[in-house]
Amino acid sequence: MDSAYAPQASASRVPIGLRAPFSGRTWREFLYLLISLPIAVVMFTYATAVISLGTGLLVTFLGIPVFAGGLAGARGLGGMERARARALLGVRVADPAPLRAAKPGLMPWVGSVLKSGASWRHLLYCMLHFPWAVFSFVFSLTFWVLGWGLLAYPLWHWVFPAYVGQPGIQMWGDGAGHGFYLSSSAGIWGTSGIGLLMVFAGPWVIHGLTQLDRVMVHGLLGPSALASRVSELETDRGVVVDTAAADLRRIERDLHDGAQARLVALAMDLGLAKEKLAKDPEAAARMVDEAHGEVKTALQELRDLARGIHPAILTDRGLGPALSALAARCTVPVTVTVDLDRRPAAAIEGTAYFTVSELLQNVSKHARASSATVDVWRTENRIVLLVTDDGRGGAGTAAGSGLAGLADRLAAVDGLLAIDSPNGGPTSVTAELPWRS
Repeated sequence: MDSAYAPQASASRVPIGLRAPFSGRTWREFLYLLISLPIAVVMFTYATAVISLGTGLLVTFLGIPVFAGGLAGARGLGGMERARARALLGVRVADPAPLRAAKPGLMPWVGSVLKSGASWRHLLYCMLHFPWAVFSFVFSLTFWVLGWGLLAYPLWHWVFPAYVGQPGIQMWGDGAGHGFYLSSSAGIWGTSGIGLLMVFAGPWVIHGLTQLDRVMVHGLLGPSALASRVSELETDRGVVVDTAAADLRRIERDLHDGAQARLVALAMDLGLAKEKLAKDPEAAARMVDEAHGEVKTALQELRDLARGIHPAILTDRGLGPALSALAARCTVPVTVTVDLDRRPAAAIEGTAYFTVSELLQNVSKHARASSATVDVWRTENRIVLLVTDDGRGGAGTAAGSGLAGLADRLAAVDGLLAIDSPNGGPTSVTAELPWRS
C-alpha cells in the first residue's frame, strides 16, 4: 500500500487508575468545574436581565432591539464558553452559522438575530448552565478536597487534641461528652484508606460531571444538526466537483498523450504510404501494415480509456461480472465473491466498481501480495466492499495518499472507508456505501 502507520508510542507501565489523580486531564476538568460557577453566575444574571428588560419593554418598540442586542451578547458569551471547553475539556465545537441579514441596516440585522435559532440556544445555555454549575462546583470541590484531606489524616489528626479539645474526628456523640472519635491507629489509617479510595474515584467523578457540560456545549452552543448537514453537503459537493475536474483532466491527458498522438502519427504514415503507392508499392504495403498495427493499438487505448470512464460490462451485466473482469487484470490472483440479490443504483454501482478498482491497483503496485480477495454483500441499507490481501501491510489514510482521496470520495456519497493494515500484513480495507435502488 502507499502509506504506513506511524509507530505507536509504548504504553506506560503505570496503570491508568493509579495515574488518573495526577493526570493533567483530571486537573483541567476540575479547574473547569471550579471556574464554571462564577462564569455561570455572570451569564445567568445577564440572561435574566435581558429577558426581564426585553419582556418589560415589549409594550414599546424598544423591546425588540433590546432582545436582539441581548441575543448577540449571548452569542459572544457562547464563543467564550466554546473556547474554555476547547482549552480545558478538549471539546472542539464548530461555531454556529454567522448571522446573515437580508440587506444592510439595523432592522434587517435585528430580524436576522431574532430569527436565528443559534442565538436563542445561546441564551438558553446561559439560563440552564447556572443550576448545573452550582451543583457540579459544590459536589466536585467537596468530594475532591474531602478525599485528599482524609488521605492525609495521619499527618494532621494531631490538630484535634491540640486545638479543638477532642481526640479526633467525631463520628458520633450524645452531646454530653460521650461519642466515637477517629483517634486510634486503626481509625486513623482506616480514614486514610477511605480518603485513598475517594482520591482514586475522584477523577472518574469529575469526568462524569463534565460529561453534561460537554453535552450542553455541543447541543446548545454549536451549529444545529441541519446547519451541520448543510455544511457537510457543501464540503461533499466541493469534493465531488474537484474529483470530476481531476477525472476530466486525466481523460484529456490520456487522449492527448495516447490515442490522439497515435492517430496523428497514423494519418502521417498513411499520407506517406499514399505517396509511395505508385512508385514503391512494397514500401507502401509495409507502411499500411504498420499503420494497421497502430490502429489496433489506438483502439485498445480507447477501450482502456472507455473502461476507465464507465466499463460497458458494468452497465450491461452488473457489478459481479465487472469485478471479475477487473480482478482478471490484476497482477496477483484475486478471488471475487459478490452476494447481491439485485443491482443498486447506477451511481452507487459505479462508485463501488471504481473503489475496488483503486484498491486492487494499490494491491498490484504496493502490497507485494501473493493473493487477494474481494467480497461484496448487502446489509440492510448499505452495500459493503471488503478487499483483503496477504501483503506487507502498513496502509493508511495519511495526507496525500491515494486512500485518503478514496475516503473523501466515499464520504461525498455518505460512504466510509475503514482500514486494518498492521505492519507485516495482512491488510483488510472495508468500504461502505448507501444502498440506493
